[in-house]
Amino acid sequence: MVKDTQYYIDGVIAGDRLVLARTITLIESSLAGHQALARTIIDSLLPRTGNAVRLGITGVPGAGKSTFIESFGTMLTEMGLRVAVLAIDPSSGRSGGSILGDKTRMEKLAVNDKAFIRPSPSSGTLGGVAGKTRETMLVCEAAGFDVIIIETVGVGQSETTVASMVDFFLVLMIAGAGDELQGIKKGVLEVADAIVINKADRDNVGKAELARKEYQAALHLLMPYSPNWTVPVLTCSALEKVGIEEIWQAVEEHRRALTDSGEFYQKRKDQARQWFGFLLDEGLKDWFYNSAKVKKTIPGLLGEIEQEHTSPTVAAARLLSLLDDTV
Repeated sequence: MVKDTQYYIDGVIAGDRLVLARTITLIESSLAGHQALARTIIDSLLPRTGNAVRLGITGVPGAGKSTFIESFGTMLTEMGLRVAVLAIDPSSGRSGGSILGDKTRMEKLAVNDKAFIRPSPSSGTLGGVAGKTRETMLVCEAAGFDVIIIETVGVGQSETTVASMVDFFLVLMIAGAGDELQGIKKGVLEVADAIVINKADRDNVGKAELARKEYQAALHLLMPYSPNWTVPVLTCSALEKVGIEEIWQAVEEHRRALTDSGEFYQKRKDQARQWFGFLLDEGLKDWFYNSAKVKKTIPGLLGEIEQEHTSPTVAAARLLSLLDDTV
């Protein structure tokens, strides 16, 4: 049952977990009425956002993301920080995804009273990033969480999408899987604020150190994205909780460096503009395709293209010309 606007606003500000969960569900809803209500709530909460550390984490399959996030998040809560984990569930959007999947993988963090885990189905959007992740992040900030961790499924364009909405983007890798640089995309290296080699324990310590040197060498071939930050390559063992503190130190050093130079605030402004542009693109696309005239015209144009009676270029131009009548 949908409550009034003030119920959600007051509940989120008070840190009520049930209300927070209900607010996120409202944000993720596709119903027009829910979306309008969610927009009002987010606008009202906006003055209370922006103070948290926004941290994105991705990694290759088998890198131990869940174990790492649980160890890392637990360490932060032991430091007195409140942590929200927004885990993008790669399962089917049609079935809604497994809402307990990420909580099962992070059992200790899930029952930590200073942590909040929210799985969200990717539904195939944004290459694995839930379409409402940014709004959910803002609501968690308004609820008083100090660190917001966004975990991606690590596929497609999800890495660069998440990097465009966080302050610090961490790429988790492993050693001992053949060619250490195999499978890592240049685009991921270009947006990484730190690369961490996980599972640096037992007889894997030497391999992890070798991998660290190889990634460091690879980074030297790229132009640094920021003149105020040199991307570190670190090693850790999430299982044995070794090297975790150094990663948080890197996050804090990065924030200080970018804040002192003014880059941090400019980055936040640029990200807000990018998200505005994305929402406009998505909204215009939905509006256009939902037009009755466009729906009626598309089947015929597709038939002409398939029968090679017209080219895709000409067909697209004819469809877009309907904008003159739609506006």
